[in-house]
Amino acid sequence: MTRDPAGAVFAALADPTRRRVVHELSKDGPLTATELARRIPVSRQAIAKHFDALEEADLATATRVGRETRYELRTRAFAEAETWMHAIGAMWDQRLAAFKEFVESVPSGSTGRRKR
Repeated sequence: MTRDPAGAVFAALADPTRRRVVHELSKDGPLTATELARRIPVSRQAIAKHFDALEEADLATATRVGRETRYELRTRAFAEAETWMHAIGAMWDQRLAAFKEFVESVPSGSTGRRKR
């Protein structure tokens, strides 16, 4: 099976609660499940499940510090998804530029149809 890091990132971020977890961790991380549950209206157990999905996509990591587990973001998978989006964007830019060039090359008032 081919690894699809961008797909894993987008799948993990499809859930609005996980996006909120990412937002909170990006602002103030690393944070515990209790700290996140205070900010997001879900239980600590729900935070842990959402975090598992983020960890599966390599977007986050958990570190045990004494009796606490602290959650933090990892940047590599975000960067891989961003690279993929830029590549797709560049490809569309090229296609749109070629289309624009074609449209501008057609004489005004021409339908582009050939006469028989």
